[in-house]
This record gives sequence, structure tokens and C-alpha cells, in this order.
Amino acid sequence: MRKLSLVMVAAMLLFTGSIFANEVKSNDPSKSLTEQITEILKDNELSEYVVNQSAQVRFTLNNEGEIVVMSVDTKNDKLESFVKARLNYKKVELNEIKEGKLYTVAIRIEE
Repeated sequence: MRKLSLVMVAAMLLFTGSIFANEVKSNDPSKSLTEQITEILKDNELSEYVVNQSAQVRFTLNNEGEIVVMSVDTKNDKLESFVKARLNYKKVELNEIKEGKLYTVAIRIEE
């Protein structure tokens, strides 16, 4: 009985040690990317025709960490041109850049 309890304690110590030994990545690249896009689009002087409009932006990142806009899915042409002009070839900072990976971000322009 005593050997069984020693084995259990040893197993729990090994299990606990292995949990703390693993490095936890707390940096979520997609959230960081979304925050950076928000900052790029933040300060704007848009007409009332663009305010309260939304769009789906599909883009990829090139090898230099720049956004390359593939498409902007919206019914508003002014919003589409605004988003393309603001985001295309803007540099973003990420830990791991996956060149060619396609990203989709929903945006909404508010007052």
C-alpha cells in the first residue's frame, strides 16, 4: 500500500512538472493583426454614405509583412476604395509571417 502511494505521488510530481515546463504562447497573431488593422483605419474623414457600412476584407501578407488586399466585399464603392487605399501595402508586425496565407477580416466603419 505504501509503494502504491509513493508511485502515485511520483507520477503526480512528474505530471505537474511537465505542465509547467511547456511554454504557453499568449500572443494571438490574428488578434494582433486585427488590432493593427483597426489602428490603420481608425482616423478618417468619411462622408455619411460610408459611415455605418461594413465589409469583408480578404488579404494576404507578403514576405516583407505588408498587407496585400485581394478583395473587399461590400456594396459601397467608396468604402471599397477607402479600405484598399488605407490597407494595401501597409506594414504590420507579427511574430510569424505566413506568406501567402489568406486572411478574412470583417470591418465596420462607425462615427
